[in-house]
Amino acid sequence: MTSDAPPPPIAKPTQPPTTGIPITAASFTLRRRPTSEKLLDLGFHQLTLLLASFVAILLLLIVITVFHGAREAMASFGLRFLTTSAWDPVNEQYGAFIAIYGTLVTSLLSLLIAIPLGVGTAIFITEDLIPTAMRNVIGVMVELLAAIPSVVLGLWAIFVMEPAIRPALDLLHHWLGWSPLFATVPQGPGMAPAILILVVMILPIITAISRDALNQVPIELRQGAYGVGTTRWGALFNIILPAAVSAITGGVMLALGRAMGETMAVTMIIGNALNFDVSLLAPGNTIASMLANQFGEADGIQVSALMYAALILMLLTFVVNVMAQWVVRRLSLKY
Repeated sequence: MTSDAPPPPIAKPTQPPTTGIPITAASFTLRRRPTSEKLLDLGFHQLTLLLASFVAILLLLIVITVFHGAREAMASFGLRFLTTSAWDPVNEQYGAFIAIYGTLVTSLLSLLIAIPLGVGTAIFITEDLIPTAMRNVIGVMVELLAAIPSVVLGLWAIFVMEPAIRPALDLLHHWLGWSPLFATVPQGPGMAPAILILVVMILPIITAISRDALNQVPIELRQGAYGVGTTRWGALFNIILPAAVSAITGGVMLALGRAMGETMAVTMIIGNALNFDVSLLAPGNTIASMLANQFGEADGIQVSALMYAALILMLLTFVVNVMAQWVVRRLSLKY
């Protein structure tokens, strides 16, 4: 049996009471700031400006010091220093081509290996593929890997990694020995072990930054992708990764700068050869390793030549940072 009673009336929102006095700009009064508060703000502003200027001045002083030390070698060898491989302290003939080649090859190849490993590890940690507790453990282990001193990694590379990978390097030489890149018989320290130890050292950087970038992607993007019927991997490759690509690229470029400047671990495993060999299985050299090995015993124009090499390394890292800023800005505007 239904009731014929009319529905209750809908209550209308009540308007806040007004006093009839219009609110204008004159109704507000500015608080008079005491002199002590103004002085505190001014002092804080001057302190931050001083600290920021100190960083810039320190960097400028470092560049001036290295450039001043390299002037003699720059006047003696000029741009020929970049293209010659002779390093003869007896005859005072110097060229940094071997070290430049080793720096670029080891850094770029290690980055080529570390990018898929690092980004893949970040995806594995951020996606719901395993329980949360296990993901947290893997994330902590990756961070602890970044905390291992480079000298410890260098010792591990000498006594554990290099003997373990030598059969694989022998196999590469056996099957691909016709190629100049694998023409040298592996006999211990060389470019290939140095590349792999750099992979171990830059992997935590790429993984940590990629993980943070993926976690910062708004959840609404993922939910919207699922709402239109895409799969988990479709959302990941078409939505999540493009949204995080600028931050991931910044992390990759940061890792490249770290690889180019790494000294101790690479010095212990690369072989520190002064003869040029294009083979990845032969001993090589990098600018950082050359500085670490020879600066303590250098004298005369050799010191200036090492300063020249250090200036080249600084220019390379500067170019990497400028490229990183440009790439990140372009990708940020796109996505």
